[in-house]
Amino acid sequence: MLPSASVESKTSWAVASVALAILGMSFGAGWITAVALKDIASEVGGSRSVPALAGALAWLGSGIGGILMSRIAERIGTRSTVIFGSLMIGLGLTISTLGPPWPLWIGHGLFIGLIGLGGINAPLYIYVSRWFDRRRGSALALISSGTYVAGAFWPPIFEQVIASYGWRQAMLWYTLAEIVVVAPLAAIYFRTPPELVLPAAASGASSNKARVLGWPPNAVFVLMCCAAILCCIPMAMPQGHLVAFCSDLGISRSMGALMLSVLLGTAFLSRQIWGVISDRIGGLATVLIGSAWQAASMTTFLLTQNEAGLFTVAAAFGLGFSGIIPAYVLAVRELFPASEASWRIPTLLLFSGGGMAAGSWLAGLLYDHLGNYAPAFAVGIGANILNVLIIGVLVGRKPHHTVAYRSVL
Repeated sequence: MLPSASVESKTSWAVASVALAILGMSFGAGWITAVALKDIASEVGGSRSVPALAGALAWLGSGIGGILMSRIAERIGTRSTVIFGSLMIGLGLTISTLGPPWPLWIGHGLFIGLIGLGGINAPLYIYVSRWFDRRRGSALALISSGTYVAGAFWPPIFEQVIASYGWRQAMLWYTLAEIVVVAPLAAIYFRTPPELVLPAAASGASSNKARVLGWPPNAVFVLMCCAAILCCIPMAMPQGHLVAFCSDLGISRSMGALMLSVLLGTAFLSRQIWGVISDRIGGLATVLIGSAWQAASMTTFLLTQNEAGLFTVAAAFGLGFSGIIPAYVLAVRELFPASEASWRIPTLLLFSGGGMAAGSWLAGLLYDHLGNYAPAFAVGIGANILNVLIIGVLVGRKPHHTVAYRSVL
């Protein structure tokens, strides 16, 4: 496509910025449980797997719901699914205050995850990607930072509110704030995107003949989905358990919440750099570098026990993992046609969300049985190494095989 025919404009970046703000508010709902993990666990005999499962169900529900809600967004528009999702997140937080355990699990899994974030996260990835053709990697990196904006900004605030008023009141107040911000922004800014998406038959490549990296397209996609699970298992562990982990080491919850903010704030800032890098070297290569960095920094959590060291490790972890998920999405857009984005992107996000869910829950479960987080972190590192091997194989094939699919812009 000639540069003059680019779909990008100032409006594209305005839409991406609004999407970032909406995701920052929407994902804020899940961080209340992470900050209040020990408070909630104290109501169920100290079992950390109970609140950890709530966070896991929210991630898993978001992935499953993203497939369904992305299809619905294709029919009725992303604006409608985002507004609906914001209302369901508020309802899920309200229901969660009636627990634990079951109201907490239902509120997070069904309402916050499945029909809340499911109506917002994956549909926005697809929607925003259609506003860009030159700097799509940078745009995806920006909007996918929503969870990190939420994680950098909200935990210290939640810690203060929870300490003063309790975790239930924090959820109820956040319900009001989330709906008031998200619904009007979506109503005002989200209109039909400019990218023309042609039917698969018109793209010039039949799915049963075209090959990607020299292999059948779905075989490559399955490997990408498996790799997404494996990289997200370790990714979720520090995010969901860092505050509790610090508390076990005698570090105050306020410092733990601040450390979580440092981790996710660093992730937000570095993700923008990863976006620029991915525009230059491609999605798969960016995933490989970020995954290797994540494995190395995850290992240092096993070697560090003091407060200053953990702040450094948290920042390093944020630097490494932050570029992985948007790079996966970019790789999908690079390797497969735009007409398949509405199901491939949410399917990939389902597997990454499943990995996040497994990592968060597994860390809580292993802690309950073994009394510390070291075994869970070791399992996460093992999963990360397998992820690096899979992505390494795919990247290794790229110089030798022409990609048959191209995005239709």
